[in-house]
Amino acid sequence: MGYNIGVRLIEDFLARSNVGRCHDFRETADVIAKVAFKMYLGITPGITNWSPAGDEFSLILESNPLVDFVELPDNHSSLIYSNLLCGVLRGALEMVQMAVDVKFVQDTLKGDGVTEIRMRFIKRIEDNLPAGEE
Repeated sequence: MGYNIGVRLIEDFLARSNVGRCHDFRETADVIAKVAFKMYLGITPGITNWSPAGDEFSLILESNPLVDFVELPDNHSSLIYSNLLCGVLRGALEMVQMAVDVKFVQDTLKGDGVTEIRMRFIKRIEDNLPAGEE
């Protein structure tokens, strides 16, 4: 969920933010947290729990505006209501040649103190041009 939104949203983000190309995953994390989340959701998540290899981190949302007026019914307690954000992040980053795995680790709707989104860099996507074109 959210993947197609991310695919389209990245164009708007790049046009409105004047952000240049990120040179590493840490810079990408900073742009996501400090510019993108602020621009579209009005919040600035914290960036924590970096893996030793520097290819994985967590975004910590103290407040999640998507769940301000939401209560999960008992028969849908396993629903990850804000999973849309994972798809948006994955789709947007794929459009700028970054394959990532994005998943929820903690969710305030499930009683956790914060919302935690875990992002893992998989690989840089190479442009494949048809033979004879450059």
